[in-house]
Parts: sequence; C-alpha cells; structure tokens
Amino acid sequence: MLDPAVPQLVVNCRTLYFSWLPADPDAVAALVPAGLHPHPDGQVFMNQYVVDDASQTSGFGAYSLTYLGVTLAGVDAPDGVTPGGWWTHYVTSSELVRRYALGRGAPALTGDTTIAVNGHELVTETTIDGAPVIRARVRAGETGHTVHNGHHRYVTALHGRLVSSIYPVVAEPSTSFEIESVEFLDPEHPVYALRPENPLTIGWGYYSPRGSFAYPGGLTVLDAPESGSADAPYAERPLPALG
Repeated sequence: MLDPAVPQLVVNCRTLYFSWLPADPDAVAALVPAGLHPHPDGQVFMNQYVVDDASQTSGFGAYSLTYLGVTLAGVDAPDGVTPGGWWTHYVTSSELVRRYALGRGAPALTGDTTIAVNGHELVTETTIDGAPVIRARVRAGETGHTVHNGHHRYVTALHGRLVSSIYPVVAEPSTSFEIESVEFLDPEHPVYALRPENPLTIGWGYYSPRGSFAYPGGLTVLDAPESGSADAPYAERPLPALG
C-alpha cells in the first residue's frame, strides 16, 4: 500500500472536467457536512479521466477515475477565485489508488471509467459494480495550444477532521467544447442525487487529451470560522499525521 502522506504525480491523462446546476439543490446541499457551506450557485462538478499507461504516474500504474462533488464557499484555491470542492463520490478502477485515496479521506469505491473518442465525438461512462451510472456525450475540437494551469482545492473528512488538499493542475484543453448530454442512469444509486437539471445548464469545463496533476504531500486541517458565516475565511493548520 502506498503511504497516503507521499505525493504522487499523474501526467498526460485523458480528462473530461465540468460542472452543472443540479436538479435537486436541496439534496445536493444535504451531502455537505457540518462546518462547510455549498457555494451560492449550487454547482456540482465532475472529473472523469483515464490514465492509459503506467509510465504516466509516479506509482499508481494505469487506472481510471471519476470523482464528483459539491462546489463550496469560503475555501477557494490559492488564486482566491476558484472555489474549492467537497468530494461526494470517488470511483476508481485501481485498488491501489482506492486504498491511497481512502487514507486521505476520499469516499473511494471501486468502478471503471471509459472515454471513447470518435473524431470530435466523445462518450464517457462511469460504471459501479458492473452497471453504468453516469454517461456524458461531448463534442470537442482539436488539442489547443493554450495551456490551462493553476490549482484546485478539495476537502475530505479524515478521523473526524476536515482536511484540505491543494492540487496543482496543467492541462491542454481542446479548442472547442460542448456538453451535449449528461445522464444519471440508476435512480436507486446514491450518486443520482447529483443529477443535472433539465434543461442542462453547464457552469464551466473542458476536455483535454493531456491533463497533468499532483496529489499533494502537505495537507492541512480546516477550522470553521468562528462567525459561522459562509463568507468568512477558514483557518488552516498542519495535519499532524495521516493513517
């Protein structure tokens, strides 16, 4: 098992990353734990990616992953603009990645993600227990020359503490991008609570055939602001130990 305190690098994975407005904002807000606040716009985010070869990682090997969650208020990325997120579901094909992520507080479970490309048409699918639960259809252009770089912040719960992780990201998005549909296929699965509204309203997103990021080594504990306001900043302190 990989030590969850050790950082890991993933390069040049195929990535579809976007957000939407949910059909049931109250159900989505209920997934956020006490001490955190959903962002006022109520957006849900999802990242589906595939690592095709072990040479693209520092220790994970080849794998696929889908994570979804709720956009947060008061815990922005280091740029002070990009909102942080709370992971509600974290689905990976790799048992090694699953154990590593669980050690960081991610709600990890086993499943598969595929990205099928036919010219400018993409179909992504996430399966859990062998059954498809999410499918997206996308139109994407050629790989562009403009690089998207920055950081994302994700919050998890570990040993009763809210833990913050800052993920550096570098990606080469396609020149054009359109989400045609997002289907949540199993009304009985808990992930169905995150389904998009109809008509579909997309907040932001991109497809990149070459996306790179790192699982950070330095995690921090978040302490809720004393005022309890969703706009007040959270205090951060070092996480004593992972395990």
